Amino acid sequence: MASAQWPCLILALLSYLAASGFPRSPSRPLGRQSLPEGVVDGIEVYSTKISCKVTSRFAHNVVTTRAVNRADTAKEVSFDVELPKTAFITSFTLTIDGVTYPGNVKEKEVAKKQYEKAVSQGKTAGLVKASGRKLEKFTVSVNVAAGSKVTFELTYEELLKRHKGKYEMYLKVQPKQLVKHFEIEADIFEPQGISTLDAEASFITNDLLGSALTKSFSGKKGHVSFKPSLDQQRSCPTCTDSLLNGDFTITYDVNRESPANVQIVNGYFVHFFAPQGLPVVPKNVVFVIDVSGSMYGRKIQQTKDALLKILEDVKEDDYLNFILFSGDVTTWKDNLVQATPENIQEAREFVMNIHSQGMTNINDALLRGISMLNKAREENAVPERSTSIIIMLTDGDANVGESKPEKIQDNVRNAIRGKFPLYNLGFGNNLNYNFLESMALENHGLARRIYEDSDANLQLQGFYEEVANPLLTSVEVEYPENAILDLTQNTYQHFYDGSEIVVAGRLVDKDLNNFKADVKGHGAINDLTFTEEVTPEKITLQNGAAQSTFSWLDTVTVRQDGLSVTINRKKNMVISFGDGVTFVVVLHQVWKKHPVHQDFLGFYVVDSHRMSTQTHGLLGQFFHPFEFKVSDVHPGSDPTKPDATMVVKNHRLTVTRGSQKDYGKDVSSGTKVTCWFVHNNGQGLIDGVHSDYIVPSLF
Repeated sequence: MASAQWPCLILALLSYLAASGFPRSPSRPLGRQSLPEGVVDGIEVYSTKISCKVTSRFAHNVVTTRAVNRADTAKEVSFDVELPKTAFITSFTLTIDGVTYPGNVKEKEVAKKQYEKAVSQGKTAGLVKASGRKLEKFTVSVNVAAGSKVTFELTYEELLKRHKGKYEMYLKVQPKQLVKHFEIEADIFEPQGISTLDAEASFITNDLLGSALTKSFSGKKGHVSFKPSLDQQRSCPTCTDSLLNGDFTITYDVNRESPANVQIVNGYFVHFFAPQGLPVVPKNVVFVIDVSGSMYGRKIQQTKDALLKILEDVKEDDYLNFILFSGDVTTWKDNLVQATPENIQEAREFVMNIHSQGMTNINDALLRGISMLNKAREENAVPERSTSIIIMLTDGDANVGESKPEKIQDNVRNAIRGKFPLYNLGFGNNLNYNFLESMALENHGLARRIYEDSDANLQLQGFYEEVANPLLTSVEVEYPENAILDLTQNTYQHFYDGSEIVVAGRLVDKDLNNFKADVKGHGAINDLTFTEEVTPEKITLQNGAAQSTFSWLDTVTVRQDGLSVTINRKKNMVISFGDGVTFVVVLHQVWKKHPVHQDFLGFYVVDSHRMSTQTHGLLGQFFHPFEFKVSDVHPGSDPTKPDATMVVKNHRLTVTRGSQKDYGKDVSSGTKVTCWFVHNNGQGLIDGVHSDYIVPSLF
């Protein structure tokens, strides 16, 4: 049986500090009225802030808690943070009276040993342990002298995964006492643009949440802020304990003008792929269900409830079967059957009569299910364009038949041979979850723990919903040969509706001008190929000998020596310097197949009056007002465009009325403005002649 006590990820070891050895003081109501409100056992936590910065699905989170010991004696102060299991800690610091002590981050095996050693030596150490379904807990305690202040700061990062059509950022809120300044602030930046943004809390009513929560999004940016006052934190109007104890969840999604999006930054790329609107590929599903004696009672009833609900959602094009295992293995049908209304009703009756008894024969049950799927495919008993899935649920370890985990893994791997995924669901804690996870991963699936709570049936249903709608099978992401280095996983058995495939890599040539990314897969009707053309035209910023290279696919701001350059992906580049002088270079893109026109850059000046009167050049000579007069408006050669006489710089010119697009405010479509056109390449209006301003090459 696997141990659940040490699923630790990392250790923060503060070797400079000696721990007090005091036991952690239990929280209790405030008894001394002379102390500020919110003081518990002499300790006031006066500030807690969770700051989240999300860029392109990657979250950088900083948790900062500040406390002061208002007691007359030294006290132990504890810092607990629950963070997502998919996150990784990048730094931890502890600051006491202005002196900062950094923590050392270690891998889990080293962490466990050093944690035990540190504690035995009376040093301050923190450890990450499992804490519920989605979280792991980081805990550290330190002895703080009377009147001293302490600041804990933990930084962790995670890649947000798309789940049922949304990215989810999950924060645990549990300050354990009233906090004068409590805040959660999240800033989200997505180059594709944000399509939806929401936030909710499990511990507070919608009425109270609404007054403490602000959320907004526009274009590429989104913002969420949760700042409850002291009164909003109280569990009741006269209480001194906090109701902030639960989950705060931020969800969002991005605009998808095309199935794929490739972003390039400093020679690295990340490729996001999430097509929409594809027909669902029919499934051939075998449910392998543990009905041993340990499943007796609530577990088996919740499993039956979940299976009955799943049967309501099975599509008629799907094929299915049930395999039950205890000491023996039994099947509902000898072969897979189509999910017709008649068969679904019969399946419901079968599920309702499931009972638990006996031992646990995992090996034979899985091999029976794999054989059934292989046979159906070989005999063409299922649709050619269908996909096979095997889902096993168990609450214990194998104890009859083949019981060695490594041998069961070999048998299953050799039987599946990479043809379809295996998903393992572990019910409760009394099982070898590492075995289930390892076996699932090596067969292109995954494992999920089902917690023994009142909603276990909903957990089972939720997992099935994740895999219920495959849109593509045998997905492969291809890039040009010899152009990419250090590629992450780029082949997938399935792409499921509402999820996202993410591939990252490094470009061999950092200055690569373009490359093509192809995503190939089998759909419900035909084979599909999605192609994304990546064309990162170079933008080079030079400062003496040093230079930085970017592209129109970047979103970045560079500031140095009073100069600010901001590149807005595929739109424009804004250059500001001096006393508010700003230039905007707009990328005007045209239809790629146009026989004549090509993409071009438009150069615009904002607040040109701030430029020196000595500024010159084709544009610069007009940055400041000059005298001119237009008269004698009369019909021209084009009836829709009258001519007139302009007197300017002691020259009398013939000008024509027309219109032009101004892209200063609307960079995509421009704004139509009327103007006078000067003929003969501006002769008489500009200083000199037009050829004075033409150079054969800029570099």
